[in-house]
Amino acid sequence: QVQLVESGGGLVPAGGSLRLSCAASGRTFSRDHMAWFRQAPGKEREFVAAITWSGGRTYYADSVKGRFTISRDNTKNTVCLQMNSLEPEDTAAYYCAADRYAGWGVLFRSSAYEYWGQGTQVTVSS
Repeated sequence: QVQLVESGGGLVPAGGSLRLSCAASGRTFSRDHMAWFRQAPGKEREFVAAITWSGGRTYYADSVKGRFTISRDNTKNTVCLQMNSLEPEDTAAYYCAADRYAGWGVLFRSSAYEYWGQGTQVTVSS
Protein backbone atom coordinates (compact mmCIF):
# COMPACT_ATOMS: atom_id res chain seq x y z
CA GLN A 1 0.00 0.00 0.00
CA VAL A 2 1.50 3.29 -1.13
CA GLN A 3 1.45 6.00 1.51
CA LEU A 4 2.74 9.53 1.89
CA VAL A 5 2.78 10.86 5.44
CA GLU A 6 3.55 14.49 6.21
CA SER A 7 4.85 15.79 9.51
CA GLY A 8 6.38 18.91 10.98
CA GLY A 9 3.49 21.34 10.83
CA GLY A 10 2.56 23.59 13.71
CA LEU A 11 2.01 27.12 14.97
CA VAL A 12 4.82 29.60 14.44
CA PRO A 13 5.07 33.41 14.67
CA ALA A 14 5.62 35.48 11.58
CA GLY A 15 9.28 35.45 10.62
CA GLY A 16 9.79 31.99 12.04
CA SER A 17 10.74 28.71 10.41
CA LEU A 18 9.36 25.21 10.06
CA ARG A 19 10.62 22.09 8.36
CA LEU A 20 8.05 19.77 6.86
CA SER A 21 8.85 16.15 6.07
CA CYS A 22 7.08 13.62 3.88
CA ALA A 23 7.80 9.95 4.34
CA ALA A 24 6.88 7.67 1.45
CA SER A 25 6.25 3.98 1.88
CA GLY A 26 4.85 1.05 -0.01
CA ARG A 27 7.47 1.14 -2.74
CA THR A 28 10.56 3.08 -3.63
CA PHE A 29 9.97 6.68 -4.70
CA SER A 30 13.46 7.31 -5.99
CA ARG A 31 12.12 7.62 -9.55
CA ASP A 32 9.18 9.86 -8.65
CA HIS A 33 8.98 13.59 -8.99
CA MET A 34 7.71 14.99 -5.72
CA ALA A 35 6.07 18.22 -4.71
CA TRP A 36 4.42 20.25 -1.99
CA PHE A 37 1.06 21.93 -2.38
CA ARG A 38 -0.98 23.90 0.11
CA GLN A 39 -4.59 24.78 0.64
CA ALA A 40 -5.97 27.54 2.84
CA PRO A 41 -9.60 27.55 4.01
CA GLY A 42 -11.91 28.68 1.25
CA LYS A 43 -9.15 28.64 -1.36
CA GLU A 44 -8.04 26.24 -4.05
CA ARG A 45 -5.05 24.00 -3.60
CA GLU A 46 -1.95 25.75 -4.88
CA PHE A 47 1.52 24.69 -5.91
CA VAL A 48 4.41 25.42 -3.55
CA ALA A 49 7.50 23.53 -4.74
CA ALA A 50 8.59 20.51 -6.76
CA ILE A 51 11.73 18.44 -7.13
CA THR A 52 12.67 15.96 -9.82
CA TRP A 53 13.37 12.33 -9.03
CA SER A 54 17.13 12.87 -8.98
CA GLY A 55 16.92 16.10 -7.02
CA GLY A 56 18.67 17.84 -9.86
CA ARG A 57 15.96 20.36 -10.59
CA THR A 58 13.65 22.29 -8.32
CA TYR A 59 10.76 24.60 -9.04
CA TYR A 60 9.06 27.11 -6.71
CA ALA A 61 5.97 29.24 -6.68
CA ASP A 62 6.85 32.92 -6.88
CA SER A 63 5.25 33.50 -3.49
CA VAL A 64 7.76 31.26 -1.71
CA LYS A 65 10.86 31.66 -3.84
CA GLY A 66 13.85 32.61 -1.73
CA ARG A 67 12.12 31.58 1.51
CA PHE A 68 11.34 27.87 1.01
CA THR A 69 13.67 25.06 -0.01
CA ILE A 70 12.61 21.62 -1.18
CA SER A 71 14.99 18.68 -0.85
CA ARG A 72 14.87 14.90 -0.91
CA ASP A 73 16.75 11.88 0.36
CA ASN A 74 16.13 8.91 -1.91
CA THR A 75 17.91 6.56 0.48
CA LYS A 76 15.22 7.33 3.05
CA ASN A 77 12.26 7.82 0.69
CA THR A 78 11.67 11.29 2.12
CA VAL A 79 11.16 14.80 0.82
CA CYS A 80 11.41 17.92 2.97
CA LEU A 81 10.31 21.52 2.77
CA GLN A 82 12.34 24.03 4.76
CA MET A 83 10.24 27.13 5.28
CA ASN A 84 11.90 30.33 6.48
CA SER A 85 10.65 33.86 6.97
CA LEU A 86 7.12 32.58 7.30
CA GLU A 87 4.25 34.97 6.75
CA PRO A 88 0.62 34.78 7.88
CA GLU A 89 -0.27 34.25 4.21
CA ASP A 90 1.59 30.92 4.37
CA THR A 91 -1.05 29.55 6.74
CA ALA A 92 -2.55 26.46 5.11
CA ALA A 93 -2.67 22.70 5.11
CA TYR A 94 0.44 21.45 3.31
CA TYR A 95 0.30 18.33 1.19
CA CYS A 96 3.02 16.11 -0.21
CA ALA A 97 2.52 14.62 -3.68
CA ALA A 98 4.37 12.13 -5.87
CA ASP A 99 4.23 10.88 -9.42
CA ARG A 100 6.59 8.84 -11.55
CA TYR A 101 5.46 9.90 -14.99
CA ALA A 102 4.67 13.60 -14.83
CA GLY A 103 6.57 15.78 -17.22
CA TRP A 104 8.77 18.55 -15.88
CA GLY A 105 6.58 21.17 -17.53
CA VAL A 106 3.48 20.22 -15.55
CA LEU A 107 4.90 19.64 -12.09
CA PHE A 108 3.11 22.74 -10.84
CA ARG A 109 -0.28 21.17 -11.59
CA SER A 110 -1.99 19.14 -8.88
CA SER A 111 -3.54 16.97 -11.59
CA ALA A 112 -0.08 15.69 -12.49
CA TYR A 113 0.27 13.73 -9.25
CA GLU A 114 -1.10 10.30 -8.50
CA TYR A 115 -0.20 9.98 -4.82
CA TRP A 116 -1.05 12.41 -2.03
CA GLY A 117 -0.53 12.62 1.69
CA GLN A 118 -3.18 13.56 4.21
CA GLY A 119 -1.69 16.98 4.93
CA THR A 120 -0.11 18.80 7.84
CA GLN A 121 -1.34 22.15 9.15
CA VAL A 122 0.91 25.20 9.21
CA THR A 123 -0.35 28.26 11.04
CA VAL A 124 1.63 31.49 11.06
CA SER A 125 0.55 34.08 13.59
CA SER A 126 0.95 37.79 12.97
